[in-house]
Amino acid sequence: MPSVSTVAIETDRDPFLVLISTLLSLRTKDTVTLQASHRLFAKAKTPQEMLALGMEKISRLIYPCGFYRRKAENIISISKVLLKEYGGAVPADQNDLMKLPGVGLKTANLTLNLGFGIDAICVDCHVHQIANRMGWVQTKTPEETERALRKIMPKKYWISLNELLVTYGQHICLSISPRCSLCSEQTSCPKIGVTHSR
Repeated sequence: MPSVSTVAIETDRDPFLVLISTLLSLRTKDTVTLQASHRLFAKAKTPQEMLALGMEKISRLIYPCGFYRRKAENIISISKVLLKEYGGAVPADQNDLMKLPGVGLKTANLTLNLGFGIDAICVDCHVHQIANRMGWVQTKTPEETERALRKIMPKKYWISLNELLVTYGQHICLSISPRCSLCSEQTSCPKIGVTHSR
């Protein structure tokens, strides 16, 4: 999942571009996502324009994003659904977004956040892990974590929570051998599930 600032800058908060950029980011580094988004959005910025490009051209433009062929298929499928069922617009509803091909909870929530300014918590592996490690929640899946965080986290922090914890998870609170000695919360963190730290 990309940083919130990367998606916001790249897409100018257009819901369709936020959605597509977030899809491209899955299992792909931010730098690769940014370059792929630049190439793709230079050629197409609407569902109609994506369909006109076709799957093969989209595949070439977004390469080397992870699973680039599957992502190109999803972009084509999403574009068709948006044109047929939503008049070409991205729906501002979590359930409707999650019906789109390749769109899961975190993609839906990031689209709501950045595309529509709707408060939503984006839970990826970092948010899920840190929230459990810190003892904020006791959950098994990102979906459960999202529901639990909604109950305890003030809405004003929902949008910034993902970017903060993703960055923290990438540099300090690593999934394996976290850098607890560098963490400002090292004395208060219960370190749930941590077997070895640095």
